[in-house]
Amino acid sequence: MSPASDLLAHTLAQAEFHPRLPQQRRLYEAAKAAIHQQQLGAGNKLPSSRDLARDLGIARNTVIAAFEQLAAEGYVTSALGSGTYVADLQAHTASMRGVGSAQQSNKTAAAASAKGGAGAPLSRRGEELTAFAAGPRYEIQPFAPGDADFSSFPFKLWQRLQNRIWREARADLLDYGQSGGYLPLRQAITEYLRISRSVKVSVEQVMITAGTQQSLDLCAQLLADVGDTAWVEDPCYWGARRVFQARDLKLHPITVDSDGMALDDEDLATSPRLIYVTPSHQYPTGAVMSLARRRELLDVAVRKNAWILEDDYDSEFRYTGRPLAALQGLDTDDRVLYMGTFSKVLYPGIKVGYLVVPPALIAPFKSALYDLQRPGQLMVQAALADFIALGHFTTHIRKIRQTYGARRELLRRTLVAQLGPQLSQSVTISSEESGLHLVVELPDRVDDVALEKLAAESGIQVKALSTYYLAPPVRRGLLVGYAYVTPEKVVYYGRLLAAVIQSGVR
Repeated sequence: MSPASDLLAHTLAQAEFHPRLPQQRRLYEAAKAAIHQQQLGAGNKLPSSRDLARDLGIARNTVIAAFEQLAAEGYVTSALGSGTYVADLQAHTASMRGVGSAQQSNKTAAAASAKGGAGAPLSRRGEELTAFAAGPRYEIQPFAPGDADFSSFPFKLWQRLQNRIWREARADLLDYGQSGGYLPLRQAITEYLRISRSVKVSVEQVMITAGTQQSLDLCAQLLADVGDTAWVEDPCYWGARRVFQARDLKLHPITVDSDGMALDDEDLATSPRLIYVTPSHQYPTGAVMSLARRRELLDVAVRKNAWILEDDYDSEFRYTGRPLAALQGLDTDDRVLYMGTFSKVLYPGIKVGYLVVPPALIAPFKSALYDLQRPGQLMVQAALADFIALGHFTTHIRKIRQTYGARRELLRRTLVAQLGPQLSQSVTISSEESGLHLVVELPDRVDDVALEKLAAESGIQVKALSTYYLAPPVRRGLLVGYAYVTPEKVVYYGRLLAAVIQSGVR
């Protein structure tokens, strides 16, 4: 076996190296990584497709396809009768730099002049929106908070439902959604919310959106003006913060304790236009808003003429007892807009959510949803309507709820056992039996951001609790997801994470 074959074979043998990608894509990623890291240097000759296929024990067509992709992107060059060689990326980059250097210099100078010499390509708002950088990471990693195990989704059943819809060849399902979404899906959601979440809702109040982010953005555009104040929980879901910042709203953080959003006199002295809350399972702390706090918030919204945006992002994942009733069900003054998503319970890419608006807002929200968003995906909405109506949705939720509940308990037991009694007084593991993550609360002196980075070096994607605060953080901890981790990996990575925590606390 050649050195190049040995290098690629070693990389592909790692269980954590893109395990769910097709073999062709895995080989391409392995070769690309080796070239970037200069493990395969410029000018190195790669084995022939026949030899590499034999060395790796894969089909030759797979190797050929990977080589063709690498060649198309400029990583390798091929010469008939000579072979395939690693391209000189640095020379190529320098050449391209030289060709357009004068033109680029002019552009850079102009940008620097426009930004007062800073040369930053983004606006001030753009810099704020991208500072958190939640997206640029490989989501499917052990313990990434908020990730669901969409590999358990019933693909074949879903395919049959979609195939049936396509066979009907309904031209109306190829158009934009002009009335708030596909009617049978809105009817199914209405019935589901009435029964499972005690939401007071009619079919006309339900709008189908592309998910929670779009629901929040629509609310921000239609219910608030530039410079208006939005009350947000502190710590707060980063996605909501980004939407409000993008719409130039002034964020006012309100402390969250064990009973949810805790208003004080300083908060009440401000006048919010929007109030964003996750009362049934606060993100990220997991706190459940008490009944007294819910009633207080509803009263405040009426007095201040504010709108409450209730994000019920993971109500299906409650592992003991029934899901909690929604805040919207207590609202007698039509001040609450209720939203949910199918991205957590089905798969992220479905991009289907729902927004329940008060009766007075039905017409303007339907109009704006169409005019601003041009919603579509009616074929997907039709398949989802059948999925719910035929009982598959309830069955799927029951299955994954049992799966996630077992993984959650296994993770708790693993961390407790590994941390030992000596750390039990200083490290607290959240006990809420719901959601998709645990919170490991740490002593105030511990740098949770440093622990997040240390965990990443072990291949573990946790998030520091302090990074979710707008005001100076009052708690330190780690958000640890358990949904997209098999039981074997829960134990393995749980022990690694416990060692990281021990090193930080000690």
